[in-house]
Amino acid sequence: MNSRELFGRTMSHKKSDTLPIDIGSTTLTSMSKGCEKALCDFLGFEDSPERDDDRIDERILEWAGTDFRAVGNIVQLPSEHSRKISETEYVDCWGIGQRLVDGQWQIVNSPLKNATIEDVKGYAWPTARIDDELMDKWVAKAKRLKEDGKYVVIAEHPYFGILELGMWLCGYDGFMINMALNPDVVKTFFEIVTNIQLTVAEQYYGELRPYIDLTTSGDDFGTQRAPMISAGMFDELIGPFFTERIRRTKELGQCYYWHHSCGSVYDLLESLIRCGVDILNPVQLSSDNMEPKKLKDAFGDRIVFWGGVDVQQFLPNARAEEVKEHVDYLRETLGKDGGYVIAGAHNMQDDISPENIAALVEAVRG
Repeated sequence: MNSRELFGRTMSHKKSDTLPIDIGSTTLTSMSKGCEKALCDFLGFEDSPERDDDRIDERILEWAGTDFRAVGNIVQLPSEHSRKISETEYVDCWGIGQRLVDGQWQIVNSPLKNATIEDVKGYAWPTARIDDELMDKWVAKAKRLKEDGKYVVIAEHPYFGILELGMWLCGYDGFMINMALNPDVVKTFFEIVTNIQLTVAEQYYGELRPYIDLTTSGDDFGTQRAPMISAGMFDELIGPFFTERIRRTKELGQCYYWHHSCGSVYDLLESLIRCGVDILNPVQLSSDNMEPKKLKDAFGDRIVFWGGVDVQQFLPNARAEEVKEHVDYLRETLGKDGGYVIAGAHNMQDDISPENIAALVEAVRG
């Protein structure tokens, strides 16, 4: 059974002899540069890395038997805000100031903090247009992958989620307070951003449609212990906009819809399914209320789980034999009767040994 056939059975919730595996195909199931280098050294890859679109070494994907390949990425839209300040600081197309701190980009300026409805409406929003040359590059790659026929083709989401953008542009505390006390400000913000997303989607998914099998999206709705907001607030403020984004994306792309939300999102899964989500990633089992059997029993016939291998606590500290036991457990719970793609529950960091990654791949592929 090839990768495409295996994925088809997975999406149909049909059990197979093996699990689809994703080691490194997307920007949310990848690994840090240090982790990648250690793995390449462990595998004896001595030549220059084989990269495409700055993704991880293609030889790792081949070695792992990764069933997926991705095109596209978050785009910087045309904007009066975009500027580079230094090698360690810039302002993105939304006007959000970012600074490199300990190897990670951190937000240092939220231009719509304490904004009113008038401020939101009058803001200099980016132009909803992807550079044609970049778009042509992604289409050519997707076409090549589809014609090759070996892999499931993923179109990564070209824009951020509306909740995360709201908190980045307006400040976490202020935006959350507005969700409770000034919902009209939040709805105005969501409406403007969603309209930008839908315009970009016309170009992005309209051109990629013949070549892709699924698309990703990302917007973190959970903390380590619980959802950021109640299911009722989600349904009132986020659900209508998220539903429209998913509906139009599926209509344009004719593809499955994969949503990434870290944290404890059990209490939001009914809402996410109603919005049209087909696949949940990263299935962060180290968060509260995210036990595999509980997830599978409640939602396993209506949504596909993608991830589940804990990279926060388990994989950095486990012995190789424990990795196999963990894979067997996930296969028997999340993989029961199909509907599961095994992958790390987010990107693997420098604290994960190549031996444990190899043990993971060996346990899945046998």
